[in-house]
Amino acid sequence: MTIERGPAECWLTDMDGVLVHEGQALPGAAEFLARLVDQDRRFLVLTNNSIFTPRDLSARLSRSGLQVPETSIWTSALATADFLSTQLPGGSAYVIGEAGLTTALYEAGYTLTDTDPDFVVLGETRTYSFEAITRAIRLIGTGARFIATNPDVTGPSPEGPLPATGSVAAMITEATGAKPYFVGKPNPMMFRSAMNRIDAHSESTVMIGDRMDTDVVAGIEAGLETILVLTGSTTAADVGRFPFRPSRVLDSIADVVDLVV
Repeated sequence: MTIERGPAECWLTDMDGVLVHEGQALPGAAEFLARLVDQDRRFLVLTNNSIFTPRDLSARLSRSGLQVPETSIWTSALATADFLSTQLPGGSAYVIGEAGLTTALYEAGYTLTDTDPDFVVLGETRTYSFEAITRAIRLIGTGARFIATNPDVTGPSPEGPLPATGSVAAMITEATGAKPYFVGKPNPMMFRSAMNRIDAHSESTVMIGDRMDTDVVAGIEAGLETILVLTGSTTAADVGRFPFRPSRVLDSIADVVDLVV
């Protein structure tokens, strides 16, 4: 089913599985980004990964041949910092995460501390410290509120899956009884904060993703037109198993280029 709307003014696109795969640009990705620039369309590249800063990610994309300025990248870390700065401006947080998350919170005016913080903020890191997790459990036990950047339970590595934010969050929940508020996909909050960043409106914004259970469902809940591409997690055979549908299902980002007008 295709939902007919006017020409999209703004575009949100997932990164892994849509534009790149294992560090390599997918066919059509460079042409898609060039078309957005040529047509003067506002856009953001989204990722649930909270490890890297937008500058890091821009450099990584550049190495794969894709030119995306850091101002056009929106991470779950930035969405989390944006959310917390609206909930409690100038608050404090104990953070488990890397530069992408700590930098975002610092730039949002947050104090990073392990003494009586307002929030425990859990993000992704290459090496989770048992000591840090223990500290988080004790701080939540004494009243800190629990926030996590995203619910992904595993992340990729050359050797195979790694435990990610969702898995560690589950361990902390088991120890404390406190469930975190997840800011990243599939929470439509991440898309709404991204749209605010580029002054976009849901009626004229398209979300492109490779996962029905995160990208598409969050896009639908945020009121966006959604495009599923089949170069990542969700296969064509998977689509029918979900109780919701994207606006379009396309083979790859190459098929989206001509839709940018």
